[in-house]
Amino acid sequence: MPHSKAFTIASWILRGLAAFILLQTLFFKFSGARESVYIFSTLGIEPWGRIGSGIVELIASILLLLPGTVALGALIALGTISVAILSHLTKLGITLPAVGDRGELFALAVVVLLCSATLLLMHRREIPIVGRM
Repeated sequence: MPHSKAFTIASWILRGLAAFILLQTLFFKFSGARESVYIFSTLGIEPWGRIGSGIVELIASILLLLPGTVALGALIALGTISVAILSHLTKLGITLPAVGDRGELFALAVVVLLCSATLLLMHRREIPIVGRM
């Protein structure tokens, strides 16, 4: 069943926003920027956690932008960003004064979480197991 025009527009806005945020952080992760190194060193998983999460976020972004894989991209993005938010809440803190962050990274993670969760809900019928129900 085709989606309404409003559904399609909303989906593309949410997909674009989530993918943009995830993709723009890749430069920092893959270039070894001070902020990224600090975060993953604090978590005790530098450099492999930084590089691995960057690869997962790249895959999620691509899947979000491909029409047939939105639900899978949203699921991967939701999982990845949930770990990031949990890390902020338990070990990193919402702000990272050591690198000049006043909560912007946490706020961007929350935006990705909200976009991904909404997309997953919107595209739930595209998940093979849910689509059969």
